[in-house]
Amino acid sequence: MTKETVYDVAIIGAGTMGMAAGAFLAQQKVKTLLIDAFDPPHTKGSHHGDTRLIRHAYGEGRQYVTLVKRAQQLWEDLEKQTGYKIFEKTGVLGLGPEDSPFLQETIAAAEKYDLPLEILKGKEIKERWPGFSVPDHFIGCFEAGSGIIYSETAIQAYKETAVKNGADLVINTPVRHIDMNGENGVKISTENSTFYAKKIIVTAGAWAAKLLPDLNLPIQPTRKAVGWFESPSGLYDAANFPAFFIEDNNKKAYGFPSLKGSGIKIGKSDGGQAIDPNLHTQDFGLYETDEGDLRHFLETYMPGANGTLKEGKTCLYTNSSDQDFIVDFHPEHSHVIFACGFSGHGFKFGSVMGEVLSQMALEGQSQFDISIFSLKRFDCDRK
Repeated sequence: MTKETVYDVAIIGAGTMGMAAGAFLAQQKVKTLLIDAFDPPHTKGSHHGDTRLIRHAYGEGRQYVTLVKRAQQLWEDLEKQTGYKIFEKTGVLGLGPEDSPFLQETIAAAEKYDLPLEILKGKEIKERWPGFSVPDHFIGCFEAGSGIIYSETAIQAYKETAVKNGADLVINTPVRHIDMNGENGVKISTENSTFYAKKIIVTAGAWAAKLLPDLNLPIQPTRKAVGWFESPSGLYDAANFPAFFIEDNNKKAYGFPSLKGSGIKIGKSDGGQAIDPNLHTQDFGLYETDEGDLRHFLETYMPGANGTLKEGKTCLYTNSSDQDFIVDFHPEHSHVIFACGFSGHGFKFGSVMGEVLSQMALEGQSQFDISIFSLKRFDCDRK
């Protein structure tokens, strides 16, 4: 790699989506550069914390189902190709009142796409999984075939795949400026180096708005807390207990069973603190709500798991204003692609988004309908 190298595609932000895109491009013998401000997998973005849910009957909108089914296939392919353990089939249980909009959309998505989904009453939930304490008016939506993605392992697997297939990876190198009308297409400037590429893909997560200031991207980085709590052996172990999410009166939380003694992991999708991503640190406990909100959830729904805090971490959500993804070509520079605003539910799509972005770079479009993610939907807000 030299300063004069002109890459076919440069990817700025080698995290969840970027690393996957780099792997897909490199496997097709595309001259690819991956550049990241840190050394992925790392604790600065949205992929750390060991695990992420993957659900198929999708409460965020049935329009996501085709993508998440493809994502599942690609995660399993990655596991076979690399030998890493990527997917754990624990099943995922959604909980909440019967009239929960999220659960009703989950059911509607399952019906539309003929996905296996078991609907349980509150008493049935407690009988099958005694670790839950839920009101009788709650229902459960159980997907036995879904489960957990080991997020940092998945990034590592795509990283090794990209590099093995010839991608250049530049780490600990923040991008300072992108000249979209630069020499040979795009000029990428860092503190000490300059890179050139015919096309670029910007997948910089919480830093996307800083790198693409002309787009006025409607995204807000948000600091979130997650914790692992000591739980009784057996009752909450992955062999007997599913991954789960709860939606109750717009309060949303999610969690994972104890994996090899890790303890129950709990996070919340609501709340959090707006933050400049440059100021984000591993400062769990800075706010009383970091542990307090998680314990309140456990006291309410899983009192048996409300044990000693084993570990606490913080991570970044990058929330779009409507909670849907933003994936598009730059409106004035067709050789610039960007993907951001994955809003706390994007990791499971990392594999298929890598495929989508590689198709956009090579073919000018994706085989998947991603029109719902277009930046144009915010035109009214941006005027």
